[in-house]
Amino acid sequence: MSNPTENAQLIKRRAQELGFTGCGISKAEFLEDEAPRLERWLNQNHHGTMKWMENHFDKRLDPTLLVPGAKSVISFTLNYFPEKVQHGDAPKIAKYAYGEDYHYVIKDKLRELMNFITEEIGEVDGRAFVDSAPVLDRAWAAKSGLGWIGKHSLLLTKKEGSFFFIGELILDLELTPDPPTTDHCGSCTACMDACPTEAIIQPYVVDSKKCISYLTIELRDAIPESFAGEMNDWAFGCDICQDVCPWNRFSKPHSEPRFNPKPELLDMKREEWMEITRDVFNEVFRRSAVKRTKYEGFVRNLDFLQK
Repeated sequence: MSNPTENAQLIKRRAQELGFTGCGISKAEFLEDEAPRLERWLNQNHHGTMKWMENHFDKRLDPTLLVPGAKSVISFTLNYFPEKVQHGDAPKIAKYAYGEDYHYVIKDKLRELMNFITEEIGEVDGRAFVDSAPVLDRAWAAKSGLGWIGKHSLLLTKKEGSFFFIGELILDLELTPDPPTTDHCGSCTACMDACPTEAIIQPYVVDSKKCISYLTIELRDAIPESFAGEMNDWAFGCDICQDVCPWNRFSKPHSEPRFNPKPELLDMKREEWMEITRDVFNEVFRRSAVKRTKYEGFVRNLDFLQK
């Protein structure tokens, strides 16, 4: 007889061996609390041009529509906080994009974990997710006790802060779920106060259209002139709301070699960035999340920083 508690512990031990920072389990069920929040956020057009967020509304809230017969959602966190950061006055890249694209790294680990589950527990039907399908990863991670969703809308933990990626396995395997944790933001508004574009319009609500990460990554059109002088030198993504969060004083450098940046990324000077060629872009950002903007988008961002 399959033991839900023993199997849960077995999976958690293997997840730790694979380098995951955290592993939590939720029952695969409709996210009732998230449904009105998501609907309100979409209706207020806080997703901007990310029209794909409007698709598959029901699937975002019900994991059994993604994996028929799903019984458990296993959430994983993986630390990406770097040991070293960029130097001087160079245009800034979000820390998560320093090394190899996390989609590749986490997918490889989840594939290995799925093979382990099949070998140790038996034939299990399921899917791995890393930002690749309509899954509300932060909601599931919070539900499984891996942290709470902070006022900046990112997952937070008391021990590690917020510099980590999230991935999921949705399985038709019954596992003992973990209880959620509690919110520890208190009266702190550091993230809201520090955001130069006032993207965090109220606690726990981000208007993507004002977010520097959205403007430099997701937005394909020209960046609105109203943001000139407010980008704080961010050329790809933004870490401001995380950098000022008191809980991130507990962040420790990651131990994943694939997240290590190429030395030239950290050492490039401002003038080298501003004159970057397509060849240099392709070399420095090979297998990097920065490729998402393409060369033209990255140059657009750099040009906008000079306005």
